[in-house]
Amino acid sequence: MKFSLCAVLAAACVAPSAAEIFMKEQFNDDAWTSRWTESSKWKPASEMGKWKHTAGQWYGDAEDKGIQTSEDARFYGLSAKMDKTFTSGDKPLVIQYSVKHEQNLDCGGAYIKLLPGGDKFDSASFGGDTPYAVMFGPDVCGTSNKKTHVILHSDKKDDNLLIKKEVSTETDDLTHLYTLILNPDNTFQVLIDNKSVRKGALDEHFDFLAEKEIKDPDASKPADWVDQAKMPDPEDKKPEGWDDIPAEIADPDATKPEDWDDEDDGEWEPPMIDNPEYKGPWKQKMIDNPDYKGKWVHPMIPNPDYEYDEGMYKVCKDGCTHVGFEIWQVKTGTLFDDIIVTDSVEEAEAFAQETFFKKKDAEKTMYDEHMEKERAAEGDAEDDYMGDMGDFDMGDMMGDEL
Repeated sequence: MKFSLCAVLAAACVAPSAAEIFMKEQFNDDAWTSRWTESSKWKPASEMGKWKHTAGQWYGDAEDKGIQTSEDARFYGLSAKMDKTFTSGDKPLVIQYSVKHEQNLDCGGAYIKLLPGGDKFDSASFGGDTPYAVMFGPDVCGTSNKKTHVILHSDKKDDNLLIKKEVSTETDDLTHLYTLILNPDNTFQVLIDNKSVRKGALDEHFDFLAEKEIKDPDASKPADWVDQAKMPDPEDKKPEGWDDIPAEIADPDATKPEDWDDEDDGEWEPPMIDNPEYKGPWKQKMIDNPDYKGKWVHPMIPNPDYEYDEGMYKVCKDGCTHVGFEIWQVKTGTLFDDIIVTDSVEEAEAFAQETFFKKKDAEKTMYDEHMEKERAAEGDAEDDYMGDMGDFDMGDMMGDEL
């Protein structure tokens, strides 16, 4: 796996101490349920879906399992405490996990959350209103809403900030790897399958800061400012008789039918047609306005409230202790796996090589074989149907009526 050089260099420049892994979860044992807690108090039990421990329908290794949503039109809530608390400091934050949509996802989320809370974190009540530091991952609903969420908590604003430029996402049926890197130099990068899909400065992509400039509150458009580029031509006058020309006239070629009886049918009137002489309502010709000064632009001044924040990247200023999924899915079948939270781009890269990149080719082969079998089965079913139609006898249907 080859992370971008910028991400690696940014991490190397600020990471003199040993790398730490705060969480690593591969779901390859039945004991995963002891590490994760379902959100039993978030929604009524009838609205909550069950998680399935499985490798899915197609995979790179049958023994390498993940967790999959299994019931349509349900909420899913699940959280786990990390092995160590991550506190934003002088090293990057790297969140990485894999997602596979086996159900041709039409509407549903597949994002992960990094959460504060410590010993006070209420796992059973974890849900959409639970405070979080990072919300990251794919979200799909319909044909127009297909994106990867990147939402970061601002401690100074006490608000969750959405990325301003939409990040693409993958919507096919195969596993994809999602990676978010937050660097201490206030930059970030999003990678999907190790391809950078968005990167840059936090203050350019999120509303962490106040605007650098604001409209001058003491300035206003002068009363004599002319901002009409065109004006009516004072020399242009409406021709005499213009308004006397009707829009319709009686058809001069029409004649009263020979069998028309004025006593029975009433007085005959010829049909009306468009008047070829009618030119519509008169409009005065417009000319360039000699007094036009252009569009008035409000003068800008430096914003006295603007202040650069060196700590924008510190989404876990007071420590993040848990990760979780709280999602809604209409059509179920999304499988999550291979989660890592670390302060090292290199550790995330190595883990991706051990997991996602090791399995993806074999999974693609199995998927192609699965789809080929489905297409063949559909073809056989269609042939059987057409064969039955060939044996169909209209006489049997008509019965005694023939």
